[in-house]
Amino acid sequence: MHQDYRKFLNSILVPLILVLILWSVKLFEVISGIRLYFLGIYPREWSGFLGIFTSPWVHSTWGHLASNTLPLLVLTTIMALFYKKAFYQSLVMILLGEGIMVWLFARPSYHIGASGVVYGLIAFVFWTGIFKKNTKSIVLSLIVLVLYAGSVESIFPGVEKNISWESHLFGGIIGLITAFLLKSVVEDDEKQFHESPWSNDPNPKTYFLPRDAFEKTKIERYYESLLNQNDNINMQ
Repeated sequence: MHQDYRKFLNSILVPLILVLILWSVKLFEVISGIRLYFLGIYPREWSGFLGIFTSPWVHSTWGHLASNTLPLLVLTTIMALFYKKAFYQSLVMILLGEGIMVWLFARPSYHIGASGVVYGLIAFVFWTGIFKKNTKSIVLSLIVLVLYAGSVESIFPGVEKNISWESHLFGGIIGLITAFLLKSVVEDDEKQFHESPWSNDPNPKTYFLPRDAFEKTKIERYYESLLNQNDNINMQ
């Protein structure tokens, strides 16, 4: 019991660190009086290219930060607990992929906040359930669908002013692509779905027909029988 609790704490350590960084950055803004909006993504300007790496950590208001904190904590915890092997790779792919798409195609304005990453994680967990089709992934997909189905409207322009709907849209697209690319990553608790239950059976199986019955033609079998007959002839 104690060991399981320790594993759980280790799993959620990274999600907690991510949230701590977000709040530390905002606290620094308040204490220093320096607004860090210039660390956001400014599309198609080289001065805004750095924002691909820095924009998720910057938020305009405490309310903006709070709205991203809980879903980011929930989704990264789900990833850390249930998709351990794909966690870091998927997180980096979503963060960089969404940022690059925003820099290439979004409106000319500073885009800040972690909502693009949040939408990417929502899409990743949902589509992983569609692609993998095992019980665990499907249940997680349904949980995310119930929790965040109302977020879909924010991927369309004009719903709310000063909202980077492009980050939401591109985050969702990159999350889908990431789920597809990493669908073959098999977690330890998923191996039973990828291995035959008879793979380690020591008793050999007998079959009514040869295993290559439908792979060889009648002529090939005829010549094969001749070769076998020749092998059985002993020269004196």
